[in-house]
Amino acid sequence: MPSKNDLCRWGQDVITTEILALTEIKQYINDDFARACELILSCRGKLIVMGMGKSGHIANKIAATLASTGTPAFFVHPSEASHGDLGMISKDDIVLSISNSGTSAEILTLYPVIERLGVPVIAMTGNPDSAMAKLARIHLCIAVSKEACPLGLAPTSSTTATLAMGDALAVALLQAKDFTADDFALSHPGGALGRRLLLKVLDVAHTGSELPLVDQHVSISLALLEVSQKGLGMTGIINEQGQLVGLFTDGDLRRTLDQKLDFHTTSISQVMTKEPVVLQDNLLAAGALKLMEDNNINGLFIVDKDRQPLGALNMLDMLKAGVV
Repeated sequence: MPSKNDLCRWGQDVITTEILALTEIKQYINDDFARACELILSCRGKLIVMGMGKSGHIANKIAATLASTGTPAFFVHPSEASHGDLGMISKDDIVLSISNSGTSAEILTLYPVIERLGVPVIAMTGNPDSAMAKLARIHLCIAVSKEACPLGLAPTSSTTATLAMGDALAVALLQAKDFTADDFALSHPGGALGRRLLLKVLDVAHTGSELPLVDQHVSISLALLEVSQKGLGMTGIINEQGQLVGLFTDGDLRRTLDQKLDFHTTSISQVMTKEPVVLQDNLLAAGALKLMEDNNINGLFIVDKDRQPLGALNMLDMLKAGVV
């Protein structure tokens, strides 16, 4: 039975080797990479990603990443393609074929048919002199000096490099298309990620009669009553026109106690926080969360362009909604 030190050392050696592999493939983000991006950006159809074995698993993930970041793509298994699935490919598409050796027989069998369709091929291989590389319109090199497997057999460093090259493609294309968080949300509606990306602040906020508001001329004691009744740990302060002019929170209360003021006679306007941080439109809840974190605050108001209060929320509301 190997020692714990041996197990940790072997694991660390793998990470070190794969870091080296990623450093090596950085040189291949070059003119060929840019040409591949330009070709995909000009595509009127879809990007068809192919790979066999371990490369197939990586190809499937690359296709999923591309699809979720604004580049229509899907994985086609080369063996299944030979038995009918090739019909999924149209003349407006592009094929991205992946093989570390560049000699995948299942993929090379498809090349003549793909060529006949007039579909351009981008090959991603570890061998620029391979048949797949030479027959492709563009070749993306993913060559690494060694696998992390001590036998040099199990695809390890090479699959890591391939995945990283696929991520580089996806992210470069995302940026070229000005793909936004809202665009990303449309393809990720489910689960915690969907909640973070799709929920608007007014979906989470307290509105109407639940909104804690007092006039700027009321006493501190009346303002505290509003804070207590509405349960948000704060109240907004409004002027005669109904505009939000201030905020009074639990933190303001602690600071006010040190001043030894008469809470029944002192106006709330004398101790409120003036010009508080607000949201001025119905942003994503995730944006409100970032605003609160950046300003180290636990709650805020949503106002319209005339600073009329529309809603209020705090960090607990974010937690309940699953945004945090």
